[in-house]
Amino acid sequence: MKIVSAEFMTSIASPDKYGEVSLRYDCPEVCVVGRSNVGKSTFINRVTGRKKLAKASVTPGRTRLVNLFNLNRGALVLVDLPGYGYAAASKSEKSGWSKLIEGYLHTSKKLKHVFALVDIRHEPSVLDKQMLQYLYAYGLPFTVVATKADKLSKAQIGRAVQTVATALTLGRDDVVVFSGVTGEGKEKIEALFDTIAAPSV
Repeated sequence: MKIVSAEFMTSIASPDKYGEVSLRYDCPEVCVVGRSNVGKSTFINRVTGRKKLAKASVTPGRTRLVNLFNLNRGALVLVDLPGYGYAAASKSEKSGWSKLIEGYLHTSKKLKHVFALVDIRHEPSVLDKQMLQYLYAYGLPFTVVATKADKLSKAQIGRAVQTVATALTLGRDDVVVFSGVTGEGKEKIEALFDTIAAPSV
């Protein structure tokens, strides 16, 4: 499913507020999770074809709210969760983000798929592994997206994908190589959107 329209809906700061907002639509949700500065905003902007839909920043930890976007006029709602693992954040900030992320993942009745982003240049962190364990525990379907592929050569990408897959106990084919610069991997994400947005029989 190619994204022909993408609009910012709202930002929310608590699971309770999300519950209120989610009553306003009936379409399925997909969400994007990942460490701070992994490239979530760039990912969202590339797959939606809107360069400034999500605000990217060189400063990690900028996204501190849950941001909702309407895709293809109600075909899907994309949910951008705060980045985790920002070392400079205070304990109270980290606790707040954790409650917001887990609160959403635990309470959403419309969430159909999670895009778990990791930086292809680095082995997945303990927090990345914990996030996948959480998704497994709650039975949430997910796809691991290895971002920033344009920063590596083809040979390096092959080795990096194996490193990511091994660290997360996945098959190589379970990792989508993605670049916000070249658009590599976008078609695979669009194919997933098709499956997710299709009416269940």
